[in-house]
Amino acid sequence: MADQWSLQRRRLLQGLAAGAGLSALPFSLARAQDSGPLTRPLPTADITLPTVGLGTWITFNVGNNQRLLDNCADVMAAFFEGGGAMIDSSPMYGSSQNTVGYGLDKLNAREQVFSADKIWTRDADQGRQQSRESAELWQVDRFDLLQVHNLVSWRAHMDTLRAMRDDGAVRTIGITTSHGRRHREVERIMDSEPIDFVQLTYNPVDREAEDRLLPLAREKGIGVIVNRPFRRGALTERLASEPLPDWAGEVGAESWAQLILKFILSHPAVTCAIPATTRVDHVRENLAAASQPLPDQALRARIADTIRAL
Repeated sequence: MADQWSLQRRRLLQGLAAGAGLSALPFSLARAQDSGPLTRPLPTADITLPTVGLGTWITFNVGNNQRLLDNCADVMAAFFEGGGAMIDSSPMYGSSQNTVGYGLDKLNAREQVFSADKIWTRDADQGRQQSRESAELWQVDRFDLLQVHNLVSWRAHMDTLRAMRDDGAVRTIGITTSHGRRHREVERIMDSEPIDFVQLTYNPVDREAEDRLLPLAREKGIGVIVNRPFRRGALTERLASEPLPDWAGEVGAESWAQLILKFILSHPAVTCAIPATTRVDHVRENLAAASQPLPDQALRARIADTIRAL
């Protein structure tokens, strides 16, 4: 599957950059793209994914504003050009699903995306219908991943998702939480349900998932998608006025955002982080962070201690 993503990326590059009007990459980021971002396998399926994806919460909720739609398409173009694959959205995210569909159509990039969406309804009978409506907005035939959003009516929806996976209507299934909420319930689901992915919040200052959820994911072979890596920008904004430590260069981090992502990706249970952004340069910066070297245990502790102290 990793070879498949690489082949798709090469094909996309042939027609993408000129049409999207993207500027030349800085040398350090262009060099990181030569081989693409680091990838991780998903044990429950024949899938290998780039470790940095693209979130759409708030950033892609742009309505019918043509300028903003085209800006989001440029963000997606840079994302695919840099080797990205997973884009994550939800019916909860306003017009974000439609924005993704617009970008995929404009870029002719449906074969490049690993499409991750969610079921978000308390009506147990509406799960399949909502997923069909979401796929129409995305302009895809089916999703690669469907997740129960924030555990809403998860028991009933889990039955639906298992059936959809069995009949090929979706490739993989999972659950999501955020902000450190309901971790005990998430743990019980991970321990008892045959899910492929769990999505949760994790970064150098939000580390509760290290106690049980991340070790359990490794034990069960469940992929981990990390949301809110920058606390929706609050973490990087807080650090913006602080000088990046010299030792960040030991892992090739050129910014706080890259150092945070490298901390997240250095945990062996993490499959993919999904920062959201409206900026092409930030997409490139994020993808470039998914590269060796990654922090060892001692440097991970130093990163967390330093950021907490600032």
